[in-house]
Amino acid sequence: MTRPRSPKSRSKRRSSSLRPWLGWAFKLGLVGLVILAGFAIYLDAVVQEKFSGKRWTVPAKVYARPLELFVGLKLSKDDFLKELDALGYRRESLSNGPGAASVSGSTVELNTRGFQFYEGAEPAQRVRVRFSGDFVAGLNQASGADLAVARLEPLLIGGLYPAHHEDRVLIKLDQVPAYLVETLVATEDREFFNHHGVSIKSIARAFWVNATAGELRQGGSTLTQQLVKNFYLTSERSISRKATEAMMAVLLELHYDKREILEAYLNEVFLGQDGQRAIHGFGLASQYFFGQPLAELKVEQIALLVGMVKGPSYYNPRRFPERALERRNLVIDLLAEQSVITPAEAVAAKAKPLGVSKRGSLADSSYPAFLDLVKRQLREDYREEDLTEEGLRIFTSFDPILQSKAETSLNETLKRLEGRKGVDQVESAMVVSNPETGEIQALIGSRQPRFAGFNRAVDAVRPIGSLIKPAVYLTALERPSQYTLTSWVADEPFSVKGQDGQVWRPQNYDRRAHGTIYLYQGLANSYNLSTAKLGLELGVPNVLKTLERLGVSREWPAYPSMLLGAGALSPMEVATMYQTLANGGFNTPLRAIRSVLTAEGEPLKRYPFQIQQRFDPGSIYLVQNAMQRVMREGTARSVYSQLPSSLTLAGKTGTTNDSRDSWFAGFSQDLLAVVWLGRDDNGKTPLTGATGALQVWTSFMRKADPLPLDMPMPDNVVQAWIDPHSGQGSDPSCPGAVQMPYIRGSEPVPGAPCGLGAPVDSVMDWVRGWMQ
Repeated sequence: MTRPRSPKSRSKRRSSSLRPWLGWAFKLGLVGLVILAGFAIYLDAVVQEKFSGKRWTVPAKVYARPLELFVGLKLSKDDFLKELDALGYRRESLSNGPGAASVSGSTVELNTRGFQFYEGAEPAQRVRVRFSGDFVAGLNQASGADLAVARLEPLLIGGLYPAHHEDRVLIKLDQVPAYLVETLVATEDREFFNHHGVSIKSIARAFWVNATAGELRQGGSTLTQQLVKNFYLTSERSISRKATEAMMAVLLELHYDKREILEAYLNEVFLGQDGQRAIHGFGLASQYFFGQPLAELKVEQIALLVGMVKGPSYYNPRRFPERALERRNLVIDLLAEQSVITPAEAVAAKAKPLGVSKRGSLADSSYPAFLDLVKRQLREDYREEDLTEEGLRIFTSFDPILQSKAETSLNETLKRLEGRKGVDQVESAMVVSNPETGEIQALIGSRQPRFAGFNRAVDAVRPIGSLIKPAVYLTALERPSQYTLTSWVADEPFSVKGQDGQVWRPQNYDRRAHGTIYLYQGLANSYNLSTAKLGLELGVPNVLKTLERLGVSREWPAYPSMLLGAGALSPMEVATMYQTLANGGFNTPLRAIRSVLTAEGEPLKRYPFQIQQRFDPGSIYLVQNAMQRVMREGTARSVYSQLPSSLTLAGKTGTTNDSRDSWFAGFSQDLLAVVWLGRDDNGKTPLTGATGALQVWTSFMRKADPLPLDMPMPDNVVQAWIDPHSGQGSDPSCPGAVQMPYIRGSEPVPGAPCGLGAPVDSVMDWVRGWMQ
């Protein structure tokens, strides 16, 4: 008979059998702890390395020119208010605080924001600006004292982004509005200032809310955990990722104080998408959604941005305004519940509209052609990573008012020309610069100027046609002993046989010859026969040398056809050439950048304009005279049907074979503009230089209202009285006598008898028309 074992013996046997397993479990536990400790040490290193080092790559910011106000400045009140709107100034009955403006009749009062320029800080101040017509008539401080000059902060027009297209405007915690931190904590993490990275209370509350609702309504993540997820981890949803997040949050709070963590969160949080560009941080979101600096936001605006943290796409106020409004009002109610604001303040805030701007004021596609040019010029001095990661501040010559007028002129003209067959396939480019400084003020690279793509202003290299002709006549007028504006030239058919045996027979656009004409008539009327014959007399290589001195760097073969514009240039290159003509023979390379600052506002580099005298001012003066006649009596005379006759302008039309390219280049005292219209496939268009590009140019000049051209007469130029029929010197008292400019010593002998007949009747007919 087997004796039953006692419970005590059974317990001993069980204990002895468990001992090995407990030993293994203990050892595995130790190994796990070692691994966990090692993992924690690794995470700790990751947390400290990134958080203590350079936390963000910040793209370079590109700014327009600052608007400088002074008495006598040519600026209309309407244009001034448009600039204030673009800068995000609030229109109020009384200007109260930075970024506010009030309008009363012809006076605008505003509180400027102040800004760090290359030369130093411009302080915020209260300014009163009075307008009279299109000019600033008064500029005063709030006290009434006169101001010599006041400078507004420049418009931020874009940035140079890294490959991941992440963008932000870095802010300091002491720069944020008072309500922002309170609103953020009240909405996202009420225990933020009490927990150590992970809040058990928040997790329990979220668990209870979600369990009772039967769905996921609330998360238990602290602000620190959200920062860790955005800053270090992916958006993967897993237990291991969540555990890693919690560990890193605790480690982060072990090393850094709440203020540092909060400041990092304010700069890191994702708040929207602008095309390829990701909007991070409240600083950039404020600009993107409201067009205002963060410091100027009101409580209802802050509530909207904080409400969007939960779902930037879902609560996007531009796409889903109803959702965004409901979410904003919920945040405002939370603020009232927690006594951050009073019930009355909550009611007033909820009554306000969302107030977001119609589109992102900092959209990286706002001015793609100009930004592309800025990038190209910057790459000559900076590495790509400097431009996309170091937060450089780039100050340019871009004028948003002129850009708007250029875009409007192009759109209106193309719309007006829509009835012509093939106009819908016509593309365009436009360059606007200051004739004296060479600064580019506006740039259009496409008929859809706000969309990035092929930059025709810089890269569309097309035959320039008759735009080359001023170079031919300048070459002649540099030889005053042989050529003057009233020298006789033949506009008759001829042919030239080239070395390859090919015969070149130029023709006038109207297929007619015009006989013996004055030299300036050939340019004014853009006659091909007389221009080509003159160019051959001068020598094609000599004309090409003149082009090089004007600023054209391309090497063209010395073919006769080059004299009529067979050579190709981009609109930018044409603007360079005409810049020298407009600036009295002084060559000034075109530039878009004025200066560069570091992210901290320290001066880094200036780009002063360069100038070099390339031509005698006297010969340039004569060419300008002939180009003014292009506008008065020649191929561009239609401009004065839209512009006042008192406005002196100079320019030249250009049309290539089969009207494949329509060009116009012209200038006033303060504006030079080059316009090109054509097809990307080089197909035929229904437009000549006069019926296409000139129409855009004229519309722009009408809107820009430029100063009349007023080049002082050089010392070596004299005005001589001539008989308009013969070109010979005349007494001023002779009937019909006119004055013409000549290089001193080349003028006709004065006092010739009155009434000499012209060698050719056509000259007399043409001059009669000119005198009328």
